[in-house]
Amino acid sequence: MHAYSRPEPQLAPFWRRAAVPVGLFAVVCGAFAYVGVVDPGEPGHYPVCPLYRLTGLYCPGCGGLRSAHAFVHGDLLAALRDNAPAVAAYLGFAVLWSVWMVRAARGRPLRIDLGPAQLWAAGVLLLVFTVVRNLPFGGWLHP
Repeated sequence: MHAYSRPEPQLAPFWRRAAVPVGLFAVVCGAFAYVGVVDPGEPGHYPVCPLYRLTGLYCPGCGGLRSAHAFVHGDLLAALRDNAPAVAAYLGFAVLWSVWMVRAARGRPLRIDLGPAQLWAAGVLLLVFTVVRNLPFGGWLHP
């Protein structure tokens, strides 16, 4: 009898496994570099938020560009003041990207298993942030 053993699958070279996360990182770095150089506080460089323009209400993203500009320049307090959830997203991206690279180095795919509870919680937090920043007592959350 002939014993058949299946050969182990060959891993793609590291540069191939890391191409997508490295490419995404390059795009994000380019975007942050652009926002770091072109100040969103100066009029005429970026479009105004359509929701703010039409209604005068701040969306959850309002202040995100100013937050990114402050973050790039190392002013964490100004970044948090302009848009705290955006700063949390920057830090979350850094952690997620690091995990992705470690998994790519080990030849494993990135798996993000967010259930409905986590997605609803994130949505509710953004909704509460949006509502509070538009109420009279939430002026400290205005960008």
